[in-house]
Amino acid sequence: MMRQHREALKRLSCALAAADLGHIECDVSLAECSWYEIGGLADIMVHPHSAQALQRTLAIIKDHGVPMFVMGDGSNVIFDDAGFRGVVVRLGQPISAMAIDGTRVKAEAGLWVPRFALELARRGLSGVEHIAGIPGTLGGLIVMNGGSQRKGIGTHVTSVTCLDNAGEIQHFNQQDCAFGYRRSALQKSDCVVLSAEFELDLAPPSQIRREMIDILATRRKKFPKHYPNCGSVFLSDPMMYDVIGPPGKAVEEVGLRGLSSGAAQISSIHGNFIVNRGGASARDVLWLIYKMRQTVGEKTGYWMDCEVRFVSQQGAVMPAHQAADVLFGAHLSHALPAELQALL
Repeated sequence: MMRQHREALKRLSCALAAADLGHIECDVSLAECSWYEIGGLADIMVHPHSAQALQRTLAIIKDHGVPMFVMGDGSNVIFDDAGFRGVVVRLGQPISAMAIDGTRVKAEAGLWVPRFALELARRGLSGVEHIAGIPGTLGGLIVMNGGSQRKGIGTHVTSVTCLDNAGEIQHFNQQDCAFGYRRSALQKSDCVVLSAEFELDLAPPSQIRREMIDILATRRKKFPKHYPNCGSVFLSDPMMYDVIGPPGKAVEEVGLRGLSSGAAQISSIHGNFIVNRGGASARDVLWLIYKMRQTVGEKTGYWMDCEVRFVSQQGAVMPAHQAADVLFGAHLSHALPAELQALL
């Protein structure tokens, strides 16, 4: 089986190199590509040099039947300690064009979110100031309907252009995307976001900058910055928020602040962050996620779901609490599809 996999990778690598679609690397450390600084080696990593190259890259990978994972800045993922047996396609600066026409904006998926926010502020375009300081690329932000202050980027999205699993371009309007709090219909599809269009409001640039500066100052005070982390671990459930408060408060009130597993630790600054104090493993982080979710759930009746995603060695991508349940909660893992359990 391993020999067949190696041969498939060799054929795929040759096909990608012949097509000249971007930079190709082999045996790439995923720890160096993740904000958690956790993960083994990926067999192949491709950096497409354009949106068109991305489309062709995905088609070639599919033709060769090799597992694939598409990522941006690595700010919201936990990679398997064993690495990834397949191809990681990384979106970044080559797929980050941005065009502004009045209050309408079109931007590609590889655009770095802080740069997107800054360019909008310079042009006096308001509505998404809440994304200031959020790491990662725009494609991932849209899929997760990310934001802060209990707001989401999806409010100002008018359309999203994606590649489906057949490599065909698909267009979705805002209704199709079904944006909700930190969720969208895009999460349940096999589509890869190429670009999105936005409708924004006009406001004085100085006013927008002041609001963004205030947001950044709040983030610096509240969130840990001295150790690698992936930001908020758990999603805030509106029903839980009204009764108990945000996930960080719930974790702190059940006494888990500062709890460690190996070199991973629940932050002493914010209960909804797990930090890597140096050499933490994915298993360390997943155990803390399991402990946090179980303890809060048993004491409050609210079961928190993860914002951060786990990527297994074989290519399964799932909310990290599901992976944690499989590894540490045998009594819960029956709720997961068998194919996901088999891939962990």
